[in-house]
Amino acid sequence: MSNQVIACQNLYKSYFQGKLEVPVLHGVNLQLNKGEMVSIVGASGSGKSTLLHLLGGLDSPTKGQIKILDQDITQIGEHQRCQLRNRSLGFIYQFHHLLPEFSAQENVAMPLLIRRMNRKEAMDTAAEMLQQVGLGHRLTHTPGELSGGERQRAAVARALVTRPACVLADEPTGNLDRHTAEGIFNLMLDLNQKANASLIIVTHDSQIAQRAERILHLVDGVLTTQ
Repeated sequence: MSNQVIACQNLYKSYFQGKLEVPVLHGVNLQLNKGEMVSIVGASGSGKSTLLHLLGGLDSPTKGQIKILDQDITQIGEHQRCQLRNRSLGFIYQFHHLLPEFSAQENVAMPLLIRRMNRKEAMDTAAEMLQQVGLGHRLTHTPGELSGGERQRAAVARALVTRPACVLADEPTGNLDRHTAEGIFNLMLDLNQKANASLIIVTHDSQIAQRAERILHLVDGVLTTQ
């Protein structure tokens, strides 16, 4: 197996409004190796989130190839794609997307329960992960009882609980104040490095972008290293 975690080749994506084609991505090429961190920056509406969704198998390209751990996800069915996503990727968004009726521990255990892990084992693993992000005392609290920073820490714990090969983060600190954002980002980096996971982070925050090994710019649907 190669050292490559995610790769895409000649990736195109267009959306259609009636008969009108709206091109978003034009021939994007990207390769991410094990343990590598890459940031993607670009203006609003430049296609950064679209690219992340395609790389994570949440959307299908108009044209091109996407490989996760050497498996071409454009050539497999939705069920296999879901399994590969659950096994290999973690997702963190600007808005935490925690389920409001479940506790922090249940939210973090969810990806493990989806893969049919024994409930007690899943809950124990989730508790351990929440401990690592500093929320060991908040296991039974629902998202509504947590602060914004705590909710995002729980989201980080949920993304990393499956020990993914790669974490895809879409503006993970965009909704937080500078001090909290810095803390969350340091936490993500620390946990990622411990797990030797790769990280692709879409961000408007130049201070965060500059801490990546590579900064890629998405301009008019084209990905460049400026």
